[in-house]
Order: sequence, then structure tokens, then C-alpha cells
Amino acid sequence: MTTDPARSAVMRAVKGRDTGPELLVRRTAHALGYRFRLHRKDLPGSPDLVFPRARLAVFVHGCFWHGHDCARGARAPKTNADYWKAKIARNVARDARVSGELGALGWRTLTLWECELKDRERLVDRLHEAIGGFGGI
Repeated sequence: MTTDPARSAVMRAVKGRDTGPELLVRRTAHALGYRFRLHRKDLPGSPDLVFPRARLAVFVHGCFWHGHDCARGARAPKTNADYWKAKIARNVARDARVSGELGALGWRTLTLWECELKDRERLVDRLHEAIGGFGGI
């Protein structure tokens, strides 16, 4: 199998951190007065945002990459389909494992899906609900 150089360039450009959805969640949480840490490597999965006082780890997942059950997440690539199906299945399994590991360490997790971020009021409600009276860091 050969790879298309243009496709390879596109895939290389996909970021793993500081993505648009992640920046949106960070700006929203900060505007609400919540303070957080980013990508703590000492926690399983290196969560996108960490609220230490609330013992809350937040993951901002892209629907396609993490196999969400929305229209974007259900989209199947036409080329190299077996590879992508296995890749996404591994991501889903890793997400479940990381969530379990964090739970065993006494951390709660919140997964925010890319498609859900369009509703700003819902995002604000979910952050308030998850962080609650814990405030910032």
C-alpha cells in the first residue's frame, strides 16, 4: 500500500493538543473564573484540563478520532478503512482504560465532545455541574 503525499501532509498537521475545541473549553472555563492546569503528564492520559481541587480531569475529544456516536464520529473513511477502524477502536479502548485508571486514583473525569461545544450554554452548565463548589485550582 502506498500513501498519498497530500493525505500524509494533512494527517501530519492534525494537532494532539491546543486544538480549536480545546482552546474554546479553556477560554470558557477561564471566563467562568475557574483555574486549571494543562496536560498533566503525571496523570494517566495527560488530561487536557485538570482542576486539582475538584479532582476533575477534563478530556476534549474530537468526534472522529475518539469514535463518538454523532454524525461526524460515525463517518467512515473511504480509503484505508481497516486501518482507521482499528485506530479508532484503540483510541476508544485507551479512553476507557485511562478513565478507569483516573477513577482508581480518586479522580473524576469529564469528556467533552467536539460536536457538543457548539452549544455554549450547555458547555457552561456542564462545567459548573462538574466543578461545582470547588472553584479554581
